[in-house]
Amino acid sequence: MNKLKDILKKLDYLFTQHGYKIYAVGGTVRDFLLNIELTDFDFATDAPPEIVTKIIPMCDNRFAKYGVITVIFENVKIEIATLRLESNYKDFRHPSKIVFVKDIKEDYKRRDFTINALYMDSNFFIHDFGNGITDLNTKTIRMIGDISQRMKEDPLRIIRALRFSFILGFQIEENLQNFIKNNINLLNNLNKEKIKQDIHKIKQSDLKAFAQFLSDFGVNIEL
Repeated sequence: MNKLKDILKKLDYLFTQHGYKIYAVGGTVRDFLLNIELTDFDFATDAPPEIVTKIIPMCDNRFAKYGVITVIFENVKIEIATLRLESNYKDFRHPSKIVFVKDIKEDYKRRDFTINALYMDSNFFIHDFGNGITDLNTKTIRMIGDISQRMKEDPLRIIRALRFSFILGFQIEENLQNFIKNNINLLNNLNKEKIKQDIHKIKQSDLKAFAQFLSDFGVNIEL
């Protein structure tokens, strides 16, 4: 856990030197607060991708047009995403329009669940725009925004909700749970390999139990 704080402090120093801000974000903050060993180190910044690549030149910028830069920093693989808004999900998975923004409250709107939309600054203060900390404390998975719209944008969020419920032991909020059970057919819009890739983020030893968990929701996928 101190590793995250150390990385965040050092990144903040670099970005501040150039007039920008950076935050730990998403599942990284969620797991930090739950005292779960971190496997992902995700950060968000108001610096545009071309500036991020100048601040940290030795990086993987293949997805820079989407605002995402990957880099090895302090011997840890980290992902730095520029704050953005997304729209027009024409393929049920990826936005066709991206607008970079400066405000984390705007970036928050594109994220999936409240527990995955927490921002931690270099003073380790948590910025929470949707009662994500309350949902962490009550072990609740709750969608940000309109459930139907957000799920139709990217139906893989159905699998993500179920996966987080399984691995964290959290309850899916009632309206979200009902939507999932009544709209499993949305998964037919996705490449089956994409679904499998997300499922296989579950530990190998838990896959059989997770398959049964999915089956209870009407999701039957050969793992």
